[in-house]
Amino acid sequence: MARVVKVLRTLRNHWKKSTFAVCVLSYGGHWLYGKHCDRVLRREACQEAREFGQKLIGPQESLQKATVILNPAACKGKANSLFEKNAAPILHLAGIEVKVIKTDYEGQAKKLMDLMEQTDMLIVAGGDGTLQEVVTGLLRRADEAAFSKTPIGFIPLGTQNSLSPSLHIVTDDKVKRITSATLSILKGETVPLDVLQIKSEKEQPVFALLGLRWGSFRDAATSISKYWYLGPLKTRTAHWFSTIREWPQVHQASLSYLPPIPRPPDLPEVKPVRPSLLFRIYLRLKNYWTPPAKEPLVEAEPEQWEYKQISTVELTISTQNKNPVKRRTDDSLLLSLEPETISVGQFITEGTKKAENPHNCTDQALQIEASVCQLGLPQEGAGFLTLTMKHLRQCQWK
Repeated sequence: MARVVKVLRTLRNHWKKSTFAVCVLSYGGHWLYGKHCDRVLRREACQEAREFGQKLIGPQESLQKATVILNPAACKGKANSLFEKNAAPILHLAGIEVKVIKTDYEGQAKKLMDLMEQTDMLIVAGGDGTLQEVVTGLLRRADEAAFSKTPIGFIPLGTQNSLSPSLHIVTDDKVKRITSATLSILKGETVPLDVLQIKSEKEQPVFALLGLRWGSFRDAATSISKYWYLGPLKTRTAHWFSTIREWPQVHQASLSYLPPIPRPPDLPEVKPVRPSLLFRIYLRLKNYWTPPAKEPLVEAEPEQWEYKQISTVELTISTQNKNPVKRRTDDSLLLSLEPETISVGQFITEGTKKAENPHNCTDQALQIEASVCQLGLPQEGAGFLTLTMKHLRQCQWK
């Protein structure tokens, strides 16, 4: 008992040192526990991947080949380490022949897609920017109709992984997010995604999986990193200084769009059976002696374009990929027009929400569904942007 009293007296007399020691021990214990949980997650994922690697293949079959486009600069330069620790062991244990291609500069992934040979699967390891570059490069290829049938997997390693919550489990644990995404690629779970085609009058088209933003919230978000020293207040500070520089912030443009069109049914590809040689000879002779009558040309109905002059704080054009599993009958993109009358307090509050979820819209936003839209920008030389929808297969994560 005397020893306990002595210890308590020492803690009371040196309360500053005692408090500091408790804080250090608590932080150290929490850090060690987190490292232990990460090792457990990696071990469980590797054990599951080993089951794929132990499956037998036939004598005429070859190993699956996967090409990984890795952006080492993602996640502030930590992407390479995250991939080697959490994703690469899973792919190797699954018996996949992995070819890793690391990008050296921004925009290189687009050029790499022009030179890429056919592969069993394409895996993008990076953030939103890397994924956008790969999809753009893929759909710019001359043989994009055939090459886009290759499944594309996405391992979220970037600072911004906006598509990740739509495809796999939502978690703040980085190791769990990466390992679960890699395992889902091995399982071959796929889901079709919409792709937004953005075409200007002069440049080549760019493709996006989530959407496009034009307005004041996006402009203010680009300066958030400048106020890093303010910690959790940096987002509000960036939007507040934006209102000081210019207020009200209203953007005007001309908008024209077509209504949604019915989505074609997803039918499996069926290769027609080639007729016999005698039947083909008969068809050739028949077409030679009695050529088929030419069908009369049918004039296409004029497209029903809708025109609107818009005045808004921000325009968001997004795909329907937030819930890709949901079955939809129409092909459409979503136009969201924020109201032009907004207070400074509302601007800061809504801007903070949009910094966390860029494609989140306010309750007062006007939403329009369209299949194609054309945006005329007022700046000199800006011209027009045309936005249409495409489809792409992508690996699904749950």
